[in-house]
Amino acid sequence: MWHRDAVIYQVYPRSFQDSDGDGVGDLEGIRSRLDHLVDLGVDGLWLSPIYPSPLADFGYDVSDHTAIDPVFGTLEGFDALVAEARQRGLRLLMDVVPCHTSIEHTWFREHPDWYIWSERPNNWLAAFGGSAWTKLGARYYLHSFYPEQPDLDWRNPELVAAMQEVFRFWLDRGAAGYRLDAIDRLLKDAELRDEPPASEPFGLPLRGEEASLARVMSRNAPGTGEALAHIREACGPEAFLVGEIYLPSTDWRPYLEHLDAGFAFELFHSPWEGGPLRRAVEATLSVREAGAAWVLSNHDFPRLPNRVGHENVRAAAMLLLTLPGTAFVYQGDEIGMVDGPGATPPRDRAGRDSHRHPMQWDPSPGGGFSDGEPWLSSVDPVDRNVEAQRIDPGSLLSLYRDLIALRPGLGEGFELIEAAPGVLAYRRGEHVVALNTTAEERPAPPVAGAVLETEPGALRGGELAPHAGVVAASA
Repeated sequence: MWHRDAVIYQVYPRSFQDSDGDGVGDLEGIRSRLDHLVDLGVDGLWLSPIYPSPLADFGYDVSDHTAIDPVFGTLEGFDALVAEARQRGLRLLMDVVPCHTSIEHTWFREHPDWYIWSERPNNWLAAFGGSAWTKLGARYYLHSFYPEQPDLDWRNPELVAAMQEVFRFWLDRGAAGYRLDAIDRLLKDAELRDEPPASEPFGLPLRGEEASLARVMSRNAPGTGEALAHIREACGPEAFLVGEIYLPSTDWRPYLEHLDAGFAFELFHSPWEGGPLRRAVEATLSVREAGAAWVLSNHDFPRLPNRVGHENVRAAAMLLLTLPGTAFVYQGDEIGMVDGPGATPPRDRAGRDSHRHPMQWDPSPGGGFSDGEPWLSSVDPVDRNVEAQRIDPGSLLSLYRDLIALRPGLGEGFELIEAAPGVLAYRRGEHVVALNTTAEERPAPPVAGAVLETEPGALRGGELAPHAGVVAASA
């Protein structure tokens, strides 16, 4: 399958490229920047939601699954983007939200039985805080996220059939697959029983009160596999399906029976230290090597330099792009973009504006993103932009490009190997990858010589430089 070791570029459409001067990125803007993705060497792009939405959750509250929000363009513009991407050898993934809709979706008015209702609320909590239930008339409806996002009932055959049509719609227009949003919320306890108290740590970060409950009733219910089978049936065997499975990898098995991959959140949230990184990689690959979708940055969390430190971004790129499985690169990571100031007042009520500032294409004040007033300001285009880094062989962008080009030749197989404290090392075919997560020199594993370094002199005299990494030939 094409996606087995593919690199997929996450486009946050609102912030990628504006083509019409309204300050918001759009489909025509994305089409105008496809050369960048080709130059980078990626295999495809994933578009965050472009559907009509009242923006209670910035696009993840969908009010029409089979239309394009006018701010982004038209269906004809989507078709043109898909066609040109294909001509460039790029496959396009859509972002689908199968677990809930906007409260403004026509389904909520016309088919209320497609949603989950109760005569009384239980103790389930919403992801952004507070009860997961809101009263409407004499009953309560369930919303795993905001009250404006009522949950769909995947036990209702009519709803299943309607969602299958949604999946077929975009595949028929040329999409190559889907990123499935919050897919661990697809099925809940049929009896809507209270969550018991948590008896052990969840293993991934949670917001507020969520950590106090076991989370065994409000998500990941028995029968999830059957619901996922309906999705796979609609999509067929060729579509690439990657799940946002916000669960420890030990709970992935029912999902990977029907999905091709799940995002490796254990690695995403790991401290930048040799031991924790090794354990996260080992835990993920123990489930199924081909089922890992590696990601170190996205639109919901602080930018990579803000999380791992500026000094570690080059080694983080080497880690991401040398592991076996699919790798996802969030727009701007390839030039080292950092969190910005966000907006005042905030645009996103969950406080994620700072991770979503516009792409920086050139050193102009607006970074080449828009001829108008951008919906969020540029952060530091003079310091970080594509134009300057594209022609600099020592830039972070050049390192990403080199790593992506090297990736197909790394070879089959994967084996974690012993290394000095603070060093993560593994074997890929005839190559060894070694990453020093510390601020001091560390002994490198025995190797025959460097193939690619994060910086000149990363490997010297059998020592790894601080915060550096190397892909080397096996000794």
